[in-house]
Amino acid sequence: MIDRGKTKQASSRRLNRSLKEDMISQLPDPLICHVLSLLSTKEAVGTSILSTRWRSLWLWVHRFELSHWEFLDFNAFVSFGNRYFDSTRLSCIHNLKLTIDENEASYLTPWIDALVKRKIQHLCVRRTGGGSSFHEMPLSLYVCETLVSLKLVQLTLVDTEFVSLPCLKTMHLYNNVYPKETTFERLVSSCPVLEDLMIDVLRNDAKVYRVHSRSLKRLLKDMECNAKLDISFDFGLEAFDESNVSSISHIRNFLPGISTVRDMTISAFTFQIIHHYSKLEPLPQFDCMTRLDVIVCASILQWLPTFLERCPNLTSLELELRNDEEMHPREMNQISFSSVPECLLSSLEFVDFAIWGHFPEMKLVRYLLKSSTSLKKLTLNVNHDSIDYDIFNELLKIPRRSTMCEVVVVDF
Repeated sequence: MIDRGKTKQASSRRLNRSLKEDMISQLPDPLICHVLSLLSTKEAVGTSILSTRWRSLWLWVHRFELSHWEFLDFNAFVSFGNRYFDSTRLSCIHNLKLTIDENEASYLTPWIDALVKRKIQHLCVRRTGGGSSFHEMPLSLYVCETLVSLKLVQLTLVDTEFVSLPCLKTMHLYNNVYPKETTFERLVSSCPVLEDLMIDVLRNDAKVYRVHSRSLKRLLKDMECNAKLDISFDFGLEAFDESNVSSISHIRNFLPGISTVRDMTISAFTFQIIHHYSKLEPLPQFDCMTRLDVIVCASILQWLPTFLERCPNLTSLELELRNDEEMHPREMNQISFSSVPECLLSSLEFVDFAIWGHFPEMKLVRYLLKSSTSLKKLTLNVNHDSIDYDIFNELLKIPRRSTMCEVVVVDF
């Protein structure tokens, strides 16, 4: 007969031994580091007191958050960072969120250099505190071949001639300093697979932000009404396709994001895309826009007043007409303008029009002169090699709705 009492005691001893065993420590280091990456930085570092083996395992964690306010003083923060960002360590750092203050940041260059060397994929660097001195981002960041997403807050992006971010898909830039307008332009255009761009500019920043990208799918911005934006991208489209639901969604998200810009320049192809989209969904109001510089294809010239209707406070308009070679002269002759947008009746004061000798150009000039009540100056930049000067006799005969309108012809 089995002694049930002894069996229970043996089972109890085995259970106690199992409970005393450190099952986690039996796991391989890579798996433990993955577990530590799911903890907060404070919790992950806290495991270093468990045993000799655990003392340095947190240094190999590939996902980390480091904030200056979690340390008693600046020196402790830098010392801790120097230990974690050791460039001699071969392990990859996939994801880092770094928050720094306004104190001197000589440590930032070796830290970023180490991140690039250790194949950083997702990086967020945020500066907190007041002061007007924004720390410069090291040059190594601009040639990081593994970076997929980048978020920078209150920093200075240095002006460098060479930028190469071949894997960057998401870039969010908040209240940063750009030494030149070309600094931002080069940064965006050097990201061949960039899909998501967020811009938040500093108050009273009067720079022109040019966005030239063939891969961009979403542009969001939080700009003051004095911001200037130059956009030229195709939403990933070679031609507009209303059945492409994804592209329609990208355009829908994009347009409200630029609706508070004061000064906007739009390329010919981008303007065409916006035109085709307007047939499917209404455009947002561009109430803050006071200046528009746009290249318009002759095939959609008739739609221009419709777009201007969304810009009720426009005061300055710069135009260039691009001829459509495939457009039949008969179609050009049928171009007409029936509606008069609010800005022509109340706010438009200056028009600058590049004349290349295309037939519809004089139709547009006639329309603007006869419809604009507050127009002060119409400047015609004439290409002397292609223009028929007899049109100026016709120009003088066009009635002007604004009695103070001056017509100036400039030869170029």
